[in-house]
Amino acid sequence: MKNVLILSEGFGAGHTQTANAIAKGLKQSNSNIQTHVLELGSSLHPFLAPVILKLYKQTVFSHPKLYGKLYQTQNKRVTKRAAQLALHKIFYTEAYELIQKYNPEKIICTHPFPTMVISRLKRLGLDIPLITVITDYNLHQAWLTKECDTYFISNSEMKDKMIQNGIPASKIVVSGIPVDPDFMTSYSKQTIRKNFNLEKMPTVLVMGGGWGVLNYEDLLNELLFWKEKIQIIICLGNNEKALNELSSNSLFQHPNIKLQGFTKNINQLMEVSDLLITKPGGVTSTEAIAKQLPMLFFNPIPGQEEENCKFFVKNNLGMRINTFDQLNERLSQLITNKIKNSEFIASKYEYNANQCMDQINHCVQQKVV
Repeated sequence: MKNVLILSEGFGAGHTQTANAIAKGLKQSNSNIQTHVLELGSSLHPFLAPVILKLYKQTVFSHPKLYGKLYQTQNKRVTKRAAQLALHKIFYTEAYELIQKYNPEKIICTHPFPTMVISRLKRLGLDIPLITVITDYNLHQAWLTKECDTYFISNSEMKDKMIQNGIPASKIVVSGIPVDPDFMTSYSKQTIRKNFNLEKMPTVLVMGGGWGVLNYEDLLNELLFWKEKIQIIICLGNNEKALNELSSNSLFQHPNIKLQGFTKNINQLMEVSDLLITKPGGVTSTEAIAKQLPMLFFNPIPGQEEENCKFFVKNNLGMRINTFDQLNERLSQLITNKIKNSEFIASKYEYNANQCMDQINHCVQQKVV
């Protein structure tokens, strides 16, 4: 039995989502693989981690411009080294004990923090291959360490930047971002509509990530004008407060408006939708690409979302909406059946979800020399 430890972190749901997708894909491809998925900070410091996460969320959504500046500042190597030193002093001893407990043959990281910690341990003598899966479409310096043995990344442009930053090409695999194997499966649309109480009509899926639709109030109010002609599914993730507020709002109590809390069936909702309105998070957007679902990007947060958005728009994977006139034009096209998926299929970007998981599985299966 091959033992694989997959480490993530809770700063945005996408990192852990990717970790779980990898674990599921590995298990399906080989029953002799045993996986353990952990959010490293939460596992080592269960009381401190929620406090840090709360502060992070407040900064992201209450002060997005400040977050964007921090993102750019942290993209400089001198800041990265200082941050690494402070974090390692707090975490690396406990992390080493955790690794000894699970005794993995390989470690996979889907967030830069565990990548930095494991890299530090490797410099101190840890002899376990480290695989890093970058979950965005633009390179950030925080992901890069000399000790990482293999990188799986989303696109060739990122590979060029990594090589310029001293990462050997032999360590880099352009695979795309792995998604849950369920996104590679087609389902009966009729059955999905029945299970979710949906009608067969033009359908828009609204998502804001695992933290739910935040800072979307103006957008949702604009969508209300279309509720007689378009079915609107609003996914609120784990944001129970927003779910309760919208559920009690008479404006959203309409047969064509569906409020959806946390669900593991986003793949099915994407299957029956004609258009996705979302923030350009790396994982949600990749899931939509796997489903060939056209995307409109609304209000990206400065930092990785802004950079992701630039990549998606440049490669015809979606459209950024800066005004509600642009939104309404697209919704009008949706009703008249003038939005075609072919408009949004990448001209320069190729993604095969099955091939991506196969490449990761092959790397995991390779014997340690």
